[in-house]
Amino acid sequence: MEYRGLTLDTFQSQAIDALQRGSSVLVCAPTGTGKTLIADWIIEQALNNKKQAVYTAPIKALSNQKFRDYCSLHGEHNVGLVTGDLVIRRDAPCRVMTTEILRNILLHEQEVPDLAAVVLDEIHFLDDRERGTVWEEVLIYLPPHVQIVGLSATLSNLEDFAEWLSHVRGHPVEVIIEETRAVPLDFQYFSRDIGLQTPSNFERQAKKRAGRGRHDLPAKRRGRGRHDSHRRSRRTTHMDVFRVLQRKQHLPYLYFVFSRKDTELCARSLVRSLDERLLSPDEQAQVRASLSADDPSLQAALNPELEELYMHGVAFHHAGLHVTLKRLVEELYEQRLVRVLYCTSTFALGINVPARTVVFDGLQKYDGTRMAPLTTRQFMQKAGRAGRRGLDTEGTVVIRLDVDDFKTAKPQLDRYQSGRYEPVRSSFNLGWNSIVNLLSQYELERIRQIIERSFLSWHRSARAQEQLEKADSLSEQNRRSAKKADTLRKRAKRGSVQSWREFETKLNFLIAIGYLDDQHAFKAGANVLQHVQINEILVTEMVLCGIFESITPEVGFGLLCAITNELPRAAKRLWRVTKADRRTMRPLQEIRYSQTVVDAERLANQAYPFDPDMYELGRRWAEGWTLQEVHELLACPTDLSGSLINAFRRAKELASQLREVYHFDAGRVEMFNEMIRMVRRDEVEVVG
Repeated sequence: MEYRGLTLDTFQSQAIDALQRGSSVLVCAPTGTGKTLIADWIIEQALNNKKQAVYTAPIKALSNQKFRDYCSLHGEHNVGLVTGDLVIRRDAPCRVMTTEILRNILLHEQEVPDLAAVVLDEIHFLDDRERGTVWEEVLIYLPPHVQIVGLSATLSNLEDFAEWLSHVRGHPVEVIIEETRAVPLDFQYFSRDIGLQTPSNFERQAKKRAGRGRHDLPAKRRGRGRHDSHRRSRRTTHMDVFRVLQRKQHLPYLYFVFSRKDTELCARSLVRSLDERLLSPDEQAQVRASLSADDPSLQAALNPELEELYMHGVAFHHAGLHVTLKRLVEELYEQRLVRVLYCTSTFALGINVPARTVVFDGLQKYDGTRMAPLTTRQFMQKAGRAGRRGLDTEGTVVIRLDVDDFKTAKPQLDRYQSGRYEPVRSSFNLGWNSIVNLLSQYELERIRQIIERSFLSWHRSARAQEQLEKADSLSEQNRRSAKKADTLRKRAKRGSVQSWREFETKLNFLIAIGYLDDQHAFKAGANVLQHVQINEILVTEMVLCGIFESITPEVGFGLLCAITNELPRAAKRLWRVTKADRRTMRPLQEIRYSQTVVDAERLANQAYPFDPDMYELGRRWAEGWTLQEVHELLACPTDLSGSLINAFRRAKELASQLREVYHFDAGRVEMFNEMIRMVRRDEVEVVG
């Protein structure tokens, strides 16, 4: 089979055949094998048939990339982008959007007859603790006639997942698996003591060194004391990695580190050490042309140090980076004008940026509460970027690993080598906004049916059935076994209704705090909650307490920033908090830590952010300060521009929701309109 002049691989043909038969598909294939071509096909078919299609992605960078791709393929008039903070051609037949936006459309618009297909890229995000519920809601709410294309590189329990999805969708969901990479991966470990070695060679030499005592050292190296010990135990650095990879012609490479600060420090130290630039004169001219582009946002973000990095063919990329610089780095990398890119995990998610080589600086990352080992899924998501199809015969994956650390790391390394992915588990946990919107549309019995169609309920029911079968088997044995069987039956009964009981607990909480009456009729709290999707109970309490009744747009935006974002721990404020600011923040702080909000956090298993320092930054942005001026209010070892832009965008998104809350109050609506106009400028409006 051919599509767009390309001869399709077997798995691509199988997926398209299934879609032509009317089935939905779950496609699991390694990164770089061409999964998205299947998504492109179904979207093109929908447009050809005068129907609508939606492409969803978990991160905005991927959404923005697909938006640009589809504009080129299908014409700008046919493609829209809806990501909450940016709306471009909302009614276009092909829309690229976040999964949350699609969920909201389905919750509020029960009929979507022209929607033919939905692509869920990185569908394994269904088990994301904070956002996974949204994926399940979309799959449950979508009308049966809509075909699903689920894409992932890392699903291990596909058959189980597909069985549940077939049940929910009411039509077949076919599993398409491709295990062979278009460009095979070659895994190597690197230590400055042992060099670049295959895993087996590295292990052999590491064991040999571990078994060698001090008396086995050559005489000329014995007796040098502390100085010699220090010299021999120096840790392997990113500079050691660069030297060996450059010598072996393994550039360009992605170097994954797990702190924003380190991406910047590594890039700067590498450039300082270089005797010459990594780019040819012609390539430098191309970079110079990109840096000279007539783009005010780019010129404001650039500085001589960054320009020097880029001219050397070196860059860094992390979530806190200025959005314009992120886009520039991605474009330079796509044009092969970056030889070494130091980056965090966000660069691995879906964006089409393969490399000759991928390097891991370590095997742990911060998971929000602690440093934790990379899962196999996380590791392979990054490793899969190695190898450029059509350019490389293989991709090289290098793990920086000191000999002293090998024994501890070996079980983790073996797990990666085996390719044993963690199964996708449900994180289904309806938010307060979803609960009240379901109550506004359905009777309780219908809501229960919806909840019991979740992947979580599916698993719990399956587990309950297993327990019942085991109980029946035990009942046929002695009295002791019968007692154990009775325990299993009780567990099974609890498990089969657990999801519904959790919903009832939240429902009773909304009654207890006065948002609903005993008959589930909406009171003021529920009416507000219908429109609020960010930090729902906290924001609703702010509305009920009158926080937004008599404030200026500038102060209001500062308050929204304070409850939606938190600065990194390393960031320090450079201003003195005034008494007036403390008075402004005091009522908000009392609401934030009130019993109602604290209990809501506990029941939803979700912490609300709160950072009084963000108030000052948000207020200044609303007053017209430039991003650089706001940034200069902070001392931080890394660039926070991107973090500030994301913070202002999220607060702006909440302002739009609050505008709907006050739809009956023309004065408040105008205040929020003015707030949005004031903050919707410059970098906050950049698509990136």
